[in-house]
Amino acid sequence: MNQPKRYMITSALPYANGGLHLGHLAGAYLPADIFVRTLRLLGKDVAWVCGSDEHGAAITIRAKKEGISPKEIIDKYHNEIKDSFEAFGISFDLYHRTSADIHHANSQEFFKTILEKGEDLEVKETEQYYDEKFNQFLADRYIQGTCPKCENEEAYGDQCEKCGSDLSPTDLINPKSTLSGENPILKKTKHWFLKLQNHEEWLKEWISKGTLDGKEHHDPKTWKNHVLGQCMSWLEGGLHARSITRDLDWGIKVPVEDADGKVLYVWFDAPIGYISATQQWAKDNGKNWEDYWKSPDTELIHFIGKDNIVFHCIIFPAILKAHGGYNLPTNVPANQFLNFEDRKFSTSKGWGINLADFVSEFQNFEGANEALRFVLTRIMPENKDANFKWADFVDVYDNELVNNLGNFVNRVMVLSHKYFEGKTPSATLVRDENFDNLVALTQKCIEAIQSFQFKVATKTLMEISSLGNVFLQESAPWKIFKENPEDPQIANCLVFCAEVVKVISILIEPFLPQTAIKIQQLMNFSTSQNGDLQTLLNNLEAKNALIEEGHTINEAALLFAKINDRKDTTRKEIIDRQVQKLEAILEEEAAQKAAPVKDTVSFEDFSKTDIRTGKIIAAEKVKKANKLLKLTVDLGFETRTIVSGLAEQFTPEEVVGQTVLVVVNLAPRKLRGIESQGMVLMATNGAGKMSFVSADNDFELGQVVF
Repeated sequence: MNQPKRYMITSALPYANGGLHLGHLAGAYLPADIFVRTLRLLGKDVAWVCGSDEHGAAITIRAKKEGISPKEIIDKYHNEIKDSFEAFGISFDLYHRTSADIHHANSQEFFKTILEKGEDLEVKETEQYYDEKFNQFLADRYIQGTCPKCENEEAYGDQCEKCGSDLSPTDLINPKSTLSGENPILKKTKHWFLKLQNHEEWLKEWISKGTLDGKEHHDPKTWKNHVLGQCMSWLEGGLHARSITRDLDWGIKVPVEDADGKVLYVWFDAPIGYISATQQWAKDNGKNWEDYWKSPDTELIHFIGKDNIVFHCIIFPAILKAHGGYNLPTNVPANQFLNFEDRKFSTSKGWGINLADFVSEFQNFEGANEALRFVLTRIMPENKDANFKWADFVDVYDNELVNNLGNFVNRVMVLSHKYFEGKTPSATLVRDENFDNLVALTQKCIEAIQSFQFKVATKTLMEISSLGNVFLQESAPWKIFKENPEDPQIANCLVFCAEVVKVISILIEPFLPQTAIKIQQLMNFSTSQNGDLQTLLNNLEAKNALIEEGHTINEAALLFAKINDRKDTTRKEIIDRQVQKLEAILEEEAAQKAAPVKDTVSFEDFSKTDIRTGKIIAAEKVKKANKLLKLTVDLGFETRTIVSGLAEQFTPEEVVGQTVLVVVNLAPRKLRGIESQGMVLMATNGAGKMSFVSADNDFELGQVVF
């Protein structure tokens, strides 16, 4: 196949309903960043876009729970996610958002164009699950039950993530709302459906054989096996019409008459966000966006996690084909999942660390964000689930970044200053087997990146550093200097080693962009520009000199400082705190499981408890008490002051307005000098996460519960 003139790269839109954790970074963003940075260094024309996915039921639900608007939710998390990407050097050409006007217009245009063609959309009245407690229809992902095919009890209403089966909510056995935990009811509603069955045959040909409209489109052998496997499993099971609208008041309005209260389903509008982002980027940069989405000379690649495979390989291509005129992806190198210390990430249980917290907690660990990029790449879940461990983080950092790479660069600088006052001497260029190995390893690293083998690429990068280390150690210029300070072998050795550092300074940029800049500053090389890697390759293949004679190298400095450093324990203490947090969670879980049932009480004794509904109308922290909040609770017939141990998990602003249940006949007691006149009932899960026990909002304040 011909080489493309340009590349259009996308990464899965993160949902603006919470922060990102390490698994997200390793799944769809870090591999894309490495790939795109490499393309730029090779002088390729590339556009890489992403953005916050800001519609859907989950946004409205969180907004209701927090007592704020959906707009406040998406603004909060859009900014947090964007800041996290910037902190870790994720170099999008544009990070957009689906709440933008250009995206609303674009999504509605897609809907209307497909509708007007009259082939791929149909209107149907169906029964959908409805949560009576939350008074709303349920999106498929907010229904869980038992998969009818593999009996997984945690299957979703659209897909079983255990066996990969395509499901409808009504397929589930014993479905439950993930919002209320109750069994939802079926209720009639009208929606527009995309007739995916119309696209089944060409999708099979396209995915299995790489042909589109009778022409070669891509090589399916370059696709990952788990991507092909999941796609073919869906296709062999038969495609069915899928709703593209939902009953919600938050989202992109369905642009037809008689569609009040209906919005485009988030899975329909979100991938169109790639196109909207490209349009905005092109507008801002004087480009033609259609070159990147409609030209046959452009290669489209989606970077995603495995939970998004079907949407990007079957559903979005069907949408693009139904609309007409758009390119389809030539590859979707989906990564699998990253676990954390042998378990799945769990925000509710505090198991894992999100990117914003990492930045905050590692602020005194210089280069920590770069180190995390490297470690995540070394263990990247490219073809199977991987596991992040703090012990591995320390091992990779100290042994590979410090002992191998950092030590080599430092030795080259120190010896250059010791023997040649920091200037590149006149030398015979070493173009022997070592040089050939350098060229081969450089090519291997680039080829690995281009074939989405990022773990191989990082290993190869370290092999280049090891090549330099071994050459320097075996050449031993310090020994030669003792016998003959004028021996030309000293200059030959250090010039070749400096050339190895030159190669590393460019080749490392996709993995560790800030480290690349630091090496270039120390070695007094120019900062990498687009096309520099291609220039380097040309010079390597021509066996040209990579560094001019007389080039001045700056004073030596360390690239990295060890974690296991006896003199400076700062970095080790930061890691130890992370480990201790996990140990505390495990201890708490064990305590919860082992907690004995309290002594039996008689019904008569329990009936003396007076529990009533209330509402927190004011809250403030108790001075010199890390765990306590002073609450003012409206009971309808009076207000009371109650001191409660909530401050470690809730801010005063988060609890104000919360409906609660209160034990009102508990004997008053003083806490930190404040008389507490009751107890707010709370529930605690196995990880120590607290939540309020409350009645429905239609209960009057002061109503007796028991």
